[in-house]
Amino acid sequence: MPFTSPFPPVDIPDISIVTYLLGELSEDDAHRRAVVDLHAGVTLTYGELSSAVDHFAAAIAADTDNGETVALMGPNSARWVVAYLGALKAGVVVTPVTTLANASEVAKQLTASKAMKIYADPVVLEAARAGAEQAGLDAGAARDLDSVDLSPETATPFVDRVVAPVTQVATLPFSSGTTALPKGVSLTHRNLVANLCQLDEPLGIDHHSAVLGLLPFAHIYGMTVVVNLSLRRRATIVTMRSFDLDTLLDVIERERLTHLPVAPPVMVAIGKSPSLDGRDLSSVRLVLSGAAPLDATLAGAVATRLGCAVRQAYGMTEMSPVSHIAPLSVDNIAPASVGLTVANMTCKLVDPETGQERGLPQSGVSERGELWCKGPNVMLGYLDNPTATATTLDAEGYLHTGDIAVVDSQGAVTIVDRLKELIKYKGYQVAPAEIEGLLLEHPDIADVAVVGDPIGDGDEAPHAYVVVAPGAIIDEDTVLSYVQERVAPYKKVRAVSFIDAVPKSASGKILRRTLRKS
Repeated sequence: MPFTSPFPPVDIPDISIVTYLLGELSEDDAHRRAVVDLHAGVTLTYGELSSAVDHFAAAIAADTDNGETVALMGPNSARWVVAYLGALKAGVVVTPVTTLANASEVAKQLTASKAMKIYADPVVLEAARAGAEQAGLDAGAARDLDSVDLSPETATPFVDRVVAPVTQVATLPFSSGTTALPKGVSLTHRNLVANLCQLDEPLGIDHHSAVLGLLPFAHIYGMTVVVNLSLRRRATIVTMRSFDLDTLLDVIERERLTHLPVAPPVMVAIGKSPSLDGRDLSSVRLVLSGAAPLDATLAGAVATRLGCAVRQAYGMTEMSPVSHIAPLSVDNIAPASVGLTVANMTCKLVDPETGQERGLPQSGVSERGELWCKGPNVMLGYLDNPTATATTLDAEGYLHTGDIAVVDSQGAVTIVDRLKELIKYKGYQVAPAEIEGLLLEHPDIADVAVVGDPIGDGDEAPHAYVVVAPGAIIDEDTVLSYVQERVAPYKKVRAVSFIDAVPKSASGKILRRTLRKS
């Protein structure tokens, strides 16, 4: 049977995302810090941000049609935020491009999204220009993001060109492609506004908050939870272009950060590094982990070391992205759980083999099933890909996430693995995340990924790719016996490889197919 959110329904206004974010600035709001760009040494107040957005919106509207698509590429910065919001206010669709993309990948996204321009930070401008050329665009299609004016002398208020927020596409992010070819995800202004309404209260972000801007803004997690939600709540975003633990600790101390939205790799560093000793990290109220499953032991270690709440969230690009969250107001949610279904959403757990639905249990947890979600934050569909859309979105409007989950009696959901990543051994199903969580508890292991090695007859055997902690010494037999002593026989790791780093996407997801090819 379907289960719904325990939160009361929220009203979702039919307005554009930028109007929702910046349309009601008070005099006090205008003087609050909105974005602190550490790399550029620039700070924008909300008033300055609003003026810069209007200035860019007017500029891009002058040579870009309403509904046309432009690409935006670069690390986190104040200029990225201005260009993103300015384009949206001009009625332009933004397709964000990861900074890791090479020229060929840029060209593919420009072609697939039908983008006619790409605004790129100087550090990726060469790849952007080469990609634009490969896509057949004119010489002026790649534009330097540094040309975006952060302090225009005059900025006439720009009238928002979005006329149909319910159906008009705002952003066109491309799915990670970790299990298939990347697909353009059509998210409307209403999708983005809806997800902010659903997240308005659970994280305790307000105008006193300082939020870490480390998650890539080009990824929907960073775009929604850091940029959009922080601005809506009048918090301060402090941007970082890349992760370095010592630098992050310096920023926490200097800027008195209160909220740290991160991916699990950052959690591993915080949970295991001695660098935290002697630091004043008392300002941190919440660490929010998303983009990949979080081990309960690691969550506990981070909470203890920082003396703050640690919560998980879950979602997908296709859901704008958050569908589940463990709010600060609820204390009895298990650390490994991604939390409760957000307001205005309905979910199902469906056995992927039998199609049987799992209802809420009277006690304990349900049996496993694929998580299906329906709500106002779910995408329109995949751009120009009706086959993939029909496979993912069913006739009732449920998005089939491909993630295997269980739910407890209060509606708290725990993701136990990815449907396509389950290792099938002798008729049993082995969850890589379970073995990874176990191995991360070993003090000599800094990071790990587990994949299935084909062994014939459709069977696979768990293979652990291990990153040894600095200064530690560990061999294959130690890893094998450590797991064997703690799991059922069919879950035993059968092979171990030692690597320098686990390959991961910008959002923190393990790129298992890369390991399978190695």
